[in-house]
Amino acid sequence: MTVLVAYATCHGSTRGIAERIGARLAQSGVDVDVRPMAGVADAGAYEGAVLGSAVHGGRWLPDAMTFGRAHQPALAGHPVWLFSVSTLGDEESMLGARTAHRLRAWRKESAELAELRRQLRARDHRNFAGAVTRADWPPTGRVVFRVLGGRYGDHRNWPAIDAWADRIAREWAANPGSPEPHEPRH
Repeated sequence: MTVLVAYATCHGSTRGIAERIGARLAQSGVDVDVRPMAGVADAGAYEGAVLGSAVHGGRWLPDAMTFGRAHQPALAGHPVWLFSVSTLGDEESMLGARTAHRLRAWRKESAELAELRRQLRARDHRNFAGAVTRADWPPTGRVVFRVLGGRYGDHRNWPAIDAWADRIAREWAANPGSPEPHEPRH
């Protein structure tokens, strides 16, 4: 039974996180296939999926949303986990601590992602910070980023990513292929 780890990325942060999740699942004995969403012809060929996208303008990338909608029927009845990659993770951030704290309090999932999460009956959705270089932002965005206390660099929280992948592996081992988790969510 194979778990698909599929991602949509612009600058590579999401790909790196997907590859790390896939490697961690494989270390736990899960058969895994990591690939860009554009390279997946049939999500129904997998017994489970971990889907991730970069977030731009508060939304998943259009390719990721298109993938989720197109493959929703094939993924129905299979366990699915979601992750988003942006400037603001659940625990880490590219922004200053005070700004990050305020933005987490105000952050709302986009209506379209909330609907996709509901349709896929996703077991969990995590937010991770990515990596950013000055060249990744347009000039106006660079100014706003710096005003908000933004710091360029790699802000991916590998221990949190590993812990989440390990949790997925435990859920998978407890009940492979079932859409319902056996481990309580936090």
